[in-house]
Amino acid sequence: MNQKIPVFFHTSQMEFHPKYEWALGNRIKHPESTRRAESIFKALKKEKESFDIIEPPKIALKAIRDSHNYQLITLYNTATLIPEGESFYPSVFPQRMKAKPDPTNIYHAGFYCFDSGTPLNNKTWLASAWSASTAYFAADYIVKEKGRVAYALSRPPGHHASRDSYGGYCYFNNAAIAAKLLRKKGRVAVVDIDFHHGNGTQDIFYKDDRVFVSSIHGDPRHHFPYFCGFPSEIGQGKGEGFNLNVILEDGTDLKKYLQTLKKIVIPALKRFEPDYLVICAGFDTYELDPIGKFKIKTEDFKEIGKVFKNLKLPTVIVQEGGYHTKDLGKNVVSLLSAWK
Repeated sequence: MNQKIPVFFHTSQMEFHPKYEWALGNRIKHPESTRRAESIFKALKKEKESFDIIEPPKIALKAIRDSHNYQLITLYNTATLIPEGESFYPSVFPQRMKAKPDPTNIYHAGFYCFDSGTPLNNKTWLASAWSASTAYFAADYIVKEKGRVAYALSRPPGHHASRDSYGGYCYFNNAAIAAKLLRKKGRVAVVDIDFHHGNGTQDIFYKDDRVFVSSIHGDPRHHFPYFCGFPSEIGQGKGEGFNLNVILEDGTDLKKYLQTLKKIVIPALKRFEPDYLVICAGFDTYELDPIGKFKIKTEDFKEIGKVFKNLKLPTVIVQEGGYHTKDLGKNVVSLLSAWK
């Protein structure tokens, strides 16, 4: 009988409530609501024989500092002083080369942020730190318990956050924090299957020859984050050749997705010969997702999961996007069921 899949989650991740975002000039209800995690948690609880929900310990600040600089951390601490019920949205995004930011001044948040959809409030630090903790201790479990797979129900998500910037609903890069821990034990492959390019993860490991990063996503000429995620971005310095971006057209279905995985991503990953795998598991590739434009069905996520399971690598699955909350839990269970 297979072991239960450990699921790392802390209730403090639900304390953060972004109310709205500005999207292409329009004020809309914020997609990254607590309903996302509630949908996943409910679906996992229904299958008690398959999943073991674990509350992680508090993450050490050093583990966050390994992936993020002190100014970004200081800014989130500054945001804890925002009055209860209020949020701060940067309205000024200065040219970085010409600005001298002060992370203790909340009005300088625009220096660190790259969009208008990722607000700060007095619970940002609390929820984001616990979200990072889920990923860190999922990786810790893989190392200490020699586990085959662990799932981090990370919310807020993380793959758009770089070492010194935040955006795309992401504050700390949870997958990078997990990969940094695993990198101490061996070579790590990170594969991002979110609909959007994992720009933050790419940035953090762009010059690293011990972490292979691949992202499969919609065309960034038309989809967030717009300015990166192109095949020409292959890494730099020691990391050159260890970054792989694959763009798929709108309307991509399972057949095309699996073909891309098996013919492009997996062969490149195998050449790298990793010891560990981190999957940035975004479910905005789902056919009904309001943000993504692919045509992946609920049952398809299990087939995608099987491709990764067959690599027989110790695997950390980190939750990223997915905004059709009604079916998000079912989609997560479908992916994880490949490891049952």
